[in-house]
Amino acid sequence: MSAPLLSVEDLRVSFRTEEGVLQAVDGLSLELAAGEILAIVGESGCGKSVTAMSLMGLTRGANTKIEGRVKLGERDLVGASESELLGVRGAEIAMIFQNPMTSLDPVYRVGEQIAEQIRAHEDVSAEAARERSIELLGRVGIPHAESRVDAYPHEFSGGMRQRVMIAMALSCSPRVLIADEPTTALDVTIQAQILERVMELRREENAGVILITHDLGVVAEVADRVAVMYAGRIVEQGTLDQIFYDPGHPYTWGLLGSVTRLDRDRAGALPSIAGAPPSLIAPPQGCHFRPRCPHARGRCEQVPPLEQRDPKAAGHLDRCWLDLEAKRSLRQVEGGIGLAPAAEAQA
Repeated sequence: MSAPLLSVEDLRVSFRTEEGVLQAVDGLSLELAAGEILAIVGESGCGKSVTAMSLMGLTRGANTKIEGRVKLGERDLVGASESELLGVRGAEIAMIFQNPMTSLDPVYRVGEQIAEQIRAHEDVSAEAARERSIELLGRVGIPHAESRVDAYPHEFSGGMRQRVMIAMALSCSPRVLIADEPTTALDVTIQAQILERVMELRREENAGVILITHDLGVVAEVADRVAVMYAGRIVEQGTLDQIFYDPGHPYTWGLLGSVTRLDRDRAGALPSIAGAPPSLIAPPQGCHFRPRCPHARGRCEQVPPLEQRDPKAAGHLDRCWLDLEAKRSLRQVEGGIGLAPAAEAQA
């Protein structure tokens, strides 16, 4: 088996605030292979974006503590200097940020911003960088790229600004692309086009993609594997089919149960997860989901390990003390969440 393109081991990111230490990421471990799309899902505030930015060293600061290992190939990024990270950002790891209006500089033309990144990593002339910027804008579907390359960010719609961000991410053919909520607030037509551009990068460059989203429909369409985050921890991870059709953590059940499904006849309002995510300054003892979980027991006051529960489901890990049979029985009582095999659900 080939070595992973990107590996994260026991990543911990905390911020010192006036109220106390906020543990945004708490012992996160994952791997990303070349040509793979890994989706990280969870409610707002669970640590998805902090994880993504920490992989690139963007959360470093006087009040930040980062521990663990992030390896791009054989290179450790946590211990890398700022100058080393400048060589990695954009060239080897690129990111599509959640809000393109605040990520693009409003006083520079979009073509200048794309060209600046190209020239920062490659020895090319300003004219050649401009020509490539035009090519990239056309590649992501911006019409009349020859003239639009000289436009400012405020002259683009939200969907077009997101395309500019993708063009910038593609500019140096990165090995890893991090897409943080790339389809938020976009209509379904633009959303499909944005996702197609991400898939093109995977196909053409064999790049690994980390997709951060709360939209399970997007995940079902493009992801190979899924990691479910809650309160700074991964509570479940596995292949797309494992997470969608045989979920093992009650939090995952809640996420899947809150999605409208055409193959189920549910009367009344959609089910929801009771309560709210905990404070990351003073999280609950043991399992962080315990106060919201209807199946919590005394043992849940201890932190459950993230491990494989079903010997037949290689790579399917969850962080819950319930045994396999109890989980499947409870899911059936609660409406059969995730019980249909992939082929049966699509029939």
